[in-house]
Amino acid sequence: MPLQKPRLAVLDGLRFAAASAVLVYHFVAVNHHAWGERTSESLPGVQGVTAYGSFGVQLFFVVSGFVILMTAWGRDVRAFVASRAGRLFPAYWASVLLTLALLVLVVPGRRDVDLPQAAANLTMVQRAFGIPDLEAVYWTLWSELRFYVLAGVLVAVGLTRARVVAFVVLWPVAGAIATQTGSELLATVLVAPDAPLFAGGMALYLLTRDRRSPVLWLALALDVVLAAAVSGRIQAARIENSTDVVVSPATWWVAIVLCFAVVAVATLTPLARVSWGWLTALGALTYPLYLVHSSWGRWVIESVHPYLSRAATLAVAAAVCVLLAWVVHRAVERPLGPRLRRALDRDLRRDAREPDRRAAAPHDEAVPAR
Repeated sequence: MPLQKPRLAVLDGLRFAAASAVLVYHFVAVNHHAWGERTSESLPGVQGVTAYGSFGVQLFFVVSGFVILMTAWGRDVRAFVASRAGRLFPAYWASVLLTLALLVLVVPGRRDVDLPQAAANLTMVQRAFGIPDLEAVYWTLWSELRFYVLAGVLVAVGLTRARVVAFVVLWPVAGAIATQTGSELLATVLVAPDAPLFAGGMALYLLTRDRRSPVLWLALALDVVLAAAVSGRIQAARIENSTDVVVSPATWWVAIVLCFAVVAVATLTPLARVSWGWLTALGALTYPLYLVHSSWGRWVIESVHPYLSRAATLAVAAAVCVLLAWVVHRAVERPLGPRLRRALDRDLRRDAREPDRRAAAPHDEAVPAR
């Protein structure tokens, strides 16, 4: 018997925890000079712990695989596209404008940003054209966007259990083959490094509908192994490139397995039925917090740390970022997201009905308006 549909409150809490871990990673683990000197020198001993907050990104991807399949189930392509655009773009546009405001008005000259780069970043596909991200964290959105395209193709074909099972097994394997054979274009299209994370999240959603299926558990195990072997190793390299921390294979395997484990606990146990409103409220701030925290947070650290202790400075920077996220959520996401979704859904459905109207009254279409 299928499990009751998850209410996602605990998943929302996990998302906020992941965003907070990434925030701390960027503030006190990545080697920058916002603290007045190299992070590893300014905060000795802290970096060795906070560096692992970087794996919050992998947790995001597992949760995303779960949630996207859940929201896509029972929808057609038009509704899926409209819902994803309404969810992603308003907060993203706001974050791009906030970053531009910081770089142009607050600290001009800090980083060179020209009009073409700024305009291209508003599309979210700037990486496809070789244009740098305005914020380093935008790389994850490029992965998410490609995953949504693949999920949209699956929705267009028709979501069935058998097709999704085949997808979550074959997609990561195909991505790995593309990488090993040097097919860079195919590997990019298939989101090869992160495919096992998204696919594993999708497998977890299927398990909420049929927890006794050995096929689904085997598919999940395959995705976990591939994610640890591929995504974990790549994330470990990112950590080593941006900090002084060396991540051992055993550590990145544990980190990836934990990402899947906490999502499984949140969705396959009684925690799936928890409906605490405060977790939902925190979850609503996750996406804008992730988008705005990097540049604004470091600027706050630079501005405040000469006057406050390191702990107080970190608290102020985090509070400012949470406040910005709340403003973006209340002033942008809540009013504009549903409107954009409804407008796109209405327009896409109108386009779908146009051929029927033209076929029904071909002569009327040819008569000019008087």
